[in-house]
Amino acid sequence: MIYELEVEGKIVGKERPRVNLYEGRVYTPNKTKDYENYIRECFCIKYPNFKQIMDRVSIDIIAYKQIPKSTSKNNVQKMLDDEISPTIKPDIDNIGKVVLDALNKFAFKDDNQVCKFTIQKKYSLIEKIYIKIEEY
Repeated sequence: MIYELEVEGKIVGKERPRVNLYEGRVYTPNKTKDYENYIRECFCIKYPNFKQIMDRVSIDIIAYKQIPKSTSKNNVQKMLDDEISPTIKPDIDNIGKVVLDALNKFAFKDDNQVCKFTIQKKYSLIEKIYIKIEEY
Protein backbone atom coordinates (compact mmCIF):
# COMPACT_ATOMS: atom_id res chain seq x y z
CA MET A 1 0.00 0.00 0.00
CA ILE A 2 1.40 3.40 -1.03
CA TYR A 3 0.02 6.87 -0.28
CA GLU A 4 1.48 9.91 -2.06
CA LEU A 5 0.44 13.41 -1.18
CA GLU A 6 1.38 17.00 -2.04
CA VAL A 7 0.38 19.68 0.43
CA GLU A 8 0.69 23.15 -1.08
CA GLY A 9 1.20 26.25 1.00
CA LYS A 10 3.61 27.64 3.56
CA ILE A 11 5.43 24.87 5.41
CA VAL A 12 5.09 25.06 9.18
CA GLY A 13 7.43 23.11 11.45
CA LYS A 14 6.35 21.58 14.74
CA GLU A 15 6.51 24.20 17.47
CA ARG A 16 7.41 23.53 21.09
CA PRO A 17 4.52 22.81 23.44
CA ARG A 18 3.43 25.80 25.50
CA VAL A 19 2.32 25.96 29.12
CA ASN A 20 -0.67 27.93 30.35
CA LEU A 21 0.71 29.33 33.61
CA TYR A 22 -2.75 29.97 35.08
CA GLU A 23 -4.00 26.41 34.60
CA GLY A 24 -0.66 24.59 34.43
CA ARG A 25 -1.90 22.93 31.25
CA VAL A 26 0.42 22.04 28.36
CA TYR A 27 -0.93 22.70 24.86
CA THR A 28 0.14 22.67 21.21
CA PRO A 29 0.25 26.14 19.59
CA ASN A 30 -2.60 26.92 17.17
CA LYS A 31 -0.27 27.43 14.19
CA THR A 32 1.01 23.86 14.56
CA LYS A 33 -2.45 22.38 15.18
CA ASP A 34 -3.85 24.17 12.12
CA TYR A 35 -1.05 22.88 9.87
CA GLU A 36 -1.44 19.30 11.18
CA ASN A 37 -5.19 19.51 10.49
CA TYR A 38 -4.50 20.86 6.99
CA ILE A 39 -2.18 17.93 6.18
CA ARG A 40 -4.76 15.49 7.57
CA GLU A 41 -7.56 17.10 5.52
CA CYS A 42 -5.48 16.94 2.33
CA PHE A 43 -4.82 13.26 3.01
CA CYS A 44 -8.51 12.51 3.64
CA ILE A 45 -9.59 14.39 0.50
CA LYS A 46 -7.12 12.51 -1.70
CA TYR A 47 -7.80 9.13 -0.04
CA PRO A 48 -11.40 9.18 1.22
CA ASN A 49 -11.53 5.36 1.54
CA PHE A 50 -8.04 4.88 2.94
CA LYS A 51 -7.10 1.80 4.92
CA GLN A 52 -4.80 2.38 7.85
CA ILE A 53 -1.40 0.72 7.48
CA MET A 54 -0.98 -1.84 10.24
CA ASP A 55 2.54 -3.08 9.41
CA ARG A 56 5.90 -1.31 9.29
CA VAL A 57 6.02 2.00 7.43
CA SER A 58 8.49 3.91 5.24
CA ILE A 59 8.03 7.66 4.86
CA ASP A 60 9.77 9.99 2.39
CA ILE A 61 9.28 13.74 2.74
CA ILE A 62 10.50 16.49 0.43
CA ALA A 63 9.90 20.03 1.66
CA TYR A 64 9.97 22.43 -1.28
CA LYS A 65 10.70 25.97 -0.13
CA GLN A 66 9.81 28.84 -2.44
CA ILE A 67 12.71 30.65 -4.06
CA PRO A 68 13.00 34.19 -2.64
CA LYS A 69 11.92 36.92 -5.08
CA SER A 70 15.22 38.80 -4.68
CA THR A 71 17.27 35.84 -5.98
CA SER A 72 19.38 36.42 -9.11
CA LYS A 73 18.43 34.49 -12.27
CA ASN A 74 21.72 32.61 -12.12
CA ASN A 75 21.02 31.42 -8.58
CA VAL A 76 17.39 30.60 -9.38
CA GLN A 77 18.54 28.02 -11.89
CA LYS A 78 21.08 26.61 -9.44
CA MET A 79 18.33 26.31 -6.82
CA LEU A 80 16.01 24.53 -9.24
CA ASP A 81 18.87 22.18 -10.27
CA ASP A 82 19.40 21.36 -6.56
CA GLU A 83 22.90 22.88 -6.51
CA ILE A 84 21.81 25.25 -3.73
CA SER A 85 19.73 23.90 -0.86
CA PRO A 86 17.56 25.87 1.57
CA THR A 87 19.28 26.35 4.91
CA ILE A 88 16.34 28.26 6.34
CA LYS A 89 13.58 27.49 8.83
CA PRO A 90 11.71 25.34 9.52
CA ASP A 91 14.27 22.82 10.69
CA ILE A 92 14.16 19.43 9.03
CA ASP A 93 13.33 17.57 12.28
CA ASN A 94 10.36 19.85 12.95
CA ILE A 95 9.02 19.21 9.43
CA GLY A 96 9.21 15.47 10.04
CA LYS A 97 7.52 15.72 13.42
CA VAL A 98 4.59 17.79 12.16
CA VAL A 99 3.96 15.30 9.31
CA LEU A 100 4.18 12.28 11.62
CA ASP A 101 1.84 13.85 14.17
CA ALA A 102 -0.63 14.89 11.46
CA LEU A 103 -0.89 11.41 9.92
CA ASN A 104 -0.65 9.43 13.16
CA LYS A 105 -3.84 7.35 13.62
CA PHE A 106 -4.86 8.17 10.03
CA ALA A 107 -2.45 6.76 7.47
CA PHE A 108 -0.90 4.41 10.04
CA LYS A 109 -1.99 3.13 13.43
CA ASP A 110 0.90 4.66 15.38
CA ASP A 111 4.11 6.50 14.47
CA ASN A 112 6.18 3.81 16.19
CA GLN A 113 5.53 1.73 13.03
CA VAL A 114 7.81 4.06 11.05
CA CYS A 115 11.03 2.15 10.38
CA LYS A 116 12.41 4.15 7.42
CA PHE A 117 12.28 7.91 7.32
CA THR A 118 13.91 10.36 4.89
CA ILE A 119 13.50 14.13 4.73
CA GLN A 120 14.95 16.59 2.22
CA LYS A 121 14.64 20.32 1.71
CA LYS A 122 14.77 21.70 -1.83
CA TYR A 123 13.88 24.89 -3.63
CA SER A 124 10.89 25.19 -5.95
CA LEU A 125 8.75 27.84 -7.61
CA ILE A 126 5.83 26.80 -5.38
CA GLU A 127 6.11 26.08 -1.65
CA LYS A 128 4.76 22.64 -0.86
CA ILE A 129 5.52 19.43 0.93
CA TYR A 130 5.58 16.02 -0.77
CA ILE A 131 4.85 12.98 1.37
CA LYS A 132 5.14 9.33 0.36
CA ILE A 133 3.96 6.70 2.83
CA GLU A 134 4.60 3.09 2.01
CA GLU A 135 3.97 -0.22 3.74
CA TYR A 136 6.92 -2.55 3.31
